[in-house]
Order: sequence, then C-alpha cells, then structure tokens
Amino acid sequence: MRRQRTMYLDDARHYYLYVFEPPMTMEEAWTPIDQVSGTGVDTFVYGVACGGLFYPTKVGNQFGAVEGTASGPYSNAMFRSPFDGASTWRAWENMKGLMQRGLDPLKVLVDRAHEKDMEFIASLRIGALDTTEPAHMGTQGGGMLAHPEVRDLNFSIAEELVTEYDIDGIEMDFSSPPASWDVFRREEARENIPLLTELVNKTASMVRSKRQGRLAVGAKVFPTDEMNLDRGIDVRSWLNQGLLDYVTPAVFYYPLDLDPDLPLDWIVEAAHANDVSVYPPLAPYINAWTGSRTKEFATASMYRAAAANYLDRGADGLLTCFLPWPLGHEQRAMLTELGDHESLGRGDKHYILRRRDESADEVGCEHAGLPLEVPLGHPGELYEIPFHISDDIEREARRIRRIVLKLVVGELVTADRVTILLNGESLEGERCLRSPRPGVSPYSAQLLEFDLAGVRPRKGHNVLAVSLDERPPGLNAGITVESIEVIIEYGRYPSALSPPPKE
Repeated sequence: MRRQRTMYLDDARHYYLYVFEPPMTMEEAWTPIDQVSGTGVDTFVYGVACGGLFYPTKVGNQFGAVEGTASGPYSNAMFRSPFDGASTWRAWENMKGLMQRGLDPLKVLVDRAHEKDMEFIASLRIGALDTTEPAHMGTQGGGMLAHPEVRDLNFSIAEELVTEYDIDGIEMDFSSPPASWDVFRREEARENIPLLTELVNKTASMVRSKRQGRLAVGAKVFPTDEMNLDRGIDVRSWLNQGLLDYVTPAVFYYPLDLDPDLPLDWIVEAAHANDVSVYPPLAPYINAWTGSRTKEFATASMYRAAAANYLDRGADGLLTCFLPWPLGHEQRAMLTELGDHESLGRGDKHYILRRRDESADEVGCEHAGLPLEVPLGHPGELYEIPFHISDDIEREARRIRRIVLKLVVGELVTADRVTILLNGESLEGERCLRSPRPGVSPYSAQLLEFDLAGVRPRKGHNVLAVSLDERPPGLNAGITVESIEVIIEYGRYPSALSPPPKE
C-alpha cells in the first residue's frame, strides 16, 4: 500500500561514528535520531554496511573488528585494523566503547527511533562485503553476485537484521558505492538478471514472513531503466511481482548535486501501477562540479523547488540526507516543511538545473542537459534544454512577486547576436541584466539575469532554446550555456495596485 514518508538517511560514518571522539556518550550515540526528532521526518534510514557492518554481526565482519588485509573493494585503511585514518579509528572505537558497556550500537539507534515515534529501516548495500572471497570481487575480476556465496552472504545479513533487531523494514541498496555500482561484471549483467531477481524475491519473502508481514521491503535503484538493466537490476519485474513496498531512484555518487529534474516518470508509473511508493532523494549540494573541496549546500528554497517538483510528478514522499552537520534550526525547520507537502507549494522556489559531471558519466547517468553547447556557424538553429516547474504560474500570478531566469553563458560577448526562447517565446523584450560570471574566472562567461514579466515559465514541462546567430569578426568559437536557474518569489500581498475584477 502506498504511503507518504519523509525519510532521513544516515550512512553511519560521515556524520556519526567518524566525528565523535571515543568513547561516545549516550547523548552522542543518540544524535542521529535526536537531531531529526520533532521535525517532519517519520522514517530513519540507517546504512548498516560499507564493506564491514556497523553492528556486532554473527554472519559477517564488523567494521574494524578484524585485523589484516581487507578483501573488500576499499583498502585496509577503510575496514580493518590497524587504521591509517583517524575517522575510521573513531568508528571502531566508538562501536567498541558501546559494546564494552553491554550495548549493541544498532539496537541503541533502533530503540531511540521508536522512543521518538520514528520507523527504523536498515539499508544494506547489496554487493561484495568484507567476508567475500577476494577472487569474487569485481576489483579482482570476479563475478560478485554471480557467485552463490556472495548472494548467500547478503541474504544472511538481511535475515540477521530482521531476526535480531526490532527494525521496521529492510532496504536493499543497489545504487551506492563501492560494490553496488556493479553487482555483476558489466558484460554479464543482463544475462544474470534472473539471479538478482531470485535474491530479491528470496529476501522479500523472508522479510515478510517475520512479524505478521508488517516489515517494509524497499530498494534503492538507479534513476533510469537502462542504467538498472545494464547492471542486472530488473526493477519493473520486481514491481510487477510485488516484491517491493517502496523504491528510491538515486545515484549516490559524489558530488551529490541536487537534481530537480531527476527522471522519475517511468518509475512512478511502474511503481504506482503496482501500489508501490516512490521516495526520490534530495541531494545536499549544488555546483559541486566546480571541483572545490568545500561543497556548497543547497538552500531551503532550492530544496523546496526540487521537492515540489518530485511531488508534482507523482512521488509519494522524500528522502533527505547529509545536511550540514550538526543540524541546526535552519535544517530542522526545512525538514519540518518537507513533511508538510501542502506548505511546499506556498514558498519561494529556486530551481537550479543539474550539470553532467565525470562521476555521473562514469555510471551512465546522462539525463542532465547542461552544459549546453551552442556552436558557431548555425545561425537560427535552436539548441534546447527541458526542465520542470511545479509552480502554477498562471493561477498564482497575483501572489508572485517576481520570476528571475539566470543563465551563465560561457564565451559570450556583448556584441554577439543570440536568440533565447522560453517555450517558443522570445525573451528579447524582457529586462536583462548582464554581469561577469561570479567566481574566480569572471572573464570566462557572462551572467544574464532576466526579470520575467511578459514571458514566464508554466507549470509542468518547459523548454529553453538558444541559438547563436552572429559573432563579431575574429571570434571563431561557439558559446556554452553553463547553468540555468529559475527563481520564483511569493509575496504576502497581491502583486498589483488594484484588486482583480469581480466576476
């Protein structure tokens, strides 16, 4: 049965076990739950594995508990002692400190979530774990889940989680690194689809056999059908067979940029046809493609825009993660708003289109339309990029204070003649402010800011089109649309002097 959820994901490491100095106090051990308690978050998703497991497992290897060379896809410094990094050392010492006090690190969080009226879902990265035979690893040329021993290990861990812990569901994560990016050799993936479907079927049946079938079964998969099939993941078959209660279409690769145009339509249609919920993720960063070591977090209006887009296109809920740590008033207020879907439509929106990057290209995530190259020598030929807007511009016209379209165009000069159309209408008559590109290379591009009054975006599908019609003599290169942003601001009072005419 479909249901609304607002989820928060913690991967156990970066903003939890890695950051606290051991031994953790109980207040610190409860932090992942307590920092989102009292907001709109009703479901806590906890990543229980990354090579090693973050609890005292009896069927696998606990993160840090085993000495020697790791057999997993990461190095010894990541999973096994002795550690080469302070963060991994903290992770093991913090878990060990709790266990020495007679506490199970996972049970501490499960119990705390239930005390705070949140459901707890254990998210398991399906792939090669630390006890896997080295020869089975993809890094060693192995077939990974093609080997029955690897599939059996993943099943046994899922069974241990639902048997030994009072969790509310299991999520099988196929789209987080490292091993989950390729659970089979890529050239053998499609022929191995039946093996993975059998594992998902077996796991789902086992989970639903516990506690009168009250446990949820979810999957984190890739955002396009082809990306999944190329890895042996037949999502449509899983949905049609009723193996899942929810699905999250995501690519958890760095730089983790927010994407308001995540391709959802195919999976929403397939999931809803089988009464399965869809919970897309709200990635935490913007503009990470610049290569800066300091990531820029998305603002509340950017989260609001992406969330409203997802819900407008049929999502049943939202997954949030990796907000600025420690979470403060601003983050908690945003999580509260994300749990109230009606309030999202009333707030300011900042749509910022995602760019392609090397990480996305590596995993085959090619839907992003930026950067958009507009070559020289094709006057009048339009190059298009589509985007979605959830706001009902026409209905809310009197409440909208302003709409701004911001374009960063590389290699543009003022002497250029360009055509820019929004849904087939020219922006020639709209007020446009030009300025150098913000940042360390202002000479490389111009920022165009259109104050849209006569030509505005519409609810749903939109298309921006650009042509390069003429360049000054001696300039022999095209231009590139580097970024596109749409900012919609609302006011408390009507944006007009006179009241609307009476009907």
